[in-house]
Amino acid sequence: MLRKILFPLILGVAGCGVLISLGNWQVERLAWKEEILADINARLGAAPSPFSRFATEMADEYTRVLVNGAPTGEELHVLVSGTEAGTGYRVISKFETDVGAILVDQGLLALDNKNAAPLTVTTNITGTLLWPDDQNSSTPAPDLDANIWFARNVETMSAALGTLPFMIVVTQASPPDPRLTPLPVNTASIKNDHFEYAVTWFLLAAVWAIMSLYLIRRTLRQKDAQD
Repeated sequence: MLRKILFPLILGVAGCGVLISLGNWQVERLAWKEEILADINARLGAAPSPFSRFATEMADEYTRVLVNGAPTGEELHVLVSGTEAGTGYRVISKFETDVGAILVDQGLLALDNKNAAPLTVTTNITGTLLWPDDQNSSTPAPDLDANIWFARNVETMSAALGTLPFMIVVTQASPPDPRLTPLPVNTASIKNDHFEYAVTWFLLAAVWAIMSLYLIRRTLRQKDAQD
């Protein structure tokens, strides 16, 4: 009898083992991602400090900073959708400060307001240091003639505008540019679907176990019928 059910038994145990291990791996990834999100939220909740040109991506990303300066009027417009303020252009400005020009993500510009004149007065900004890289292999090249970009990348954009490789995403500006709606950094856009993946793998393991038991039971019934 054991020889008859050996194959479905091995298949069931091996399949369940693989699926459960995948579920456990996703549980470990969930803990790892939650630790990262907790660190980011702690940084976003801290009091802002003066911007320093010695900031680094590894040590200072998601740090809240204060900076004083003025937009030069040179901008890159990044087409985006699904933001809290709707569809439009993220305005990446060249911003002159006492330590040099940097990039400032000032917020969302409405589609029908693309040609409105920017505000170029001295501005106090509270924002978040970010090194976004929204590009991937399917990202179209920017339309330089129309000034329409499709992703943010600090290295590419700082080269295009002639700035230091820093980007600050505005939380609050004083005075505010009336064209724009700030899009402050938060963790809502950071994917954390490891719990759903873990549940999926564990459910698949349960289904695999039930199917394996059914196959074993069917095999035993066939043997009883032959006897």
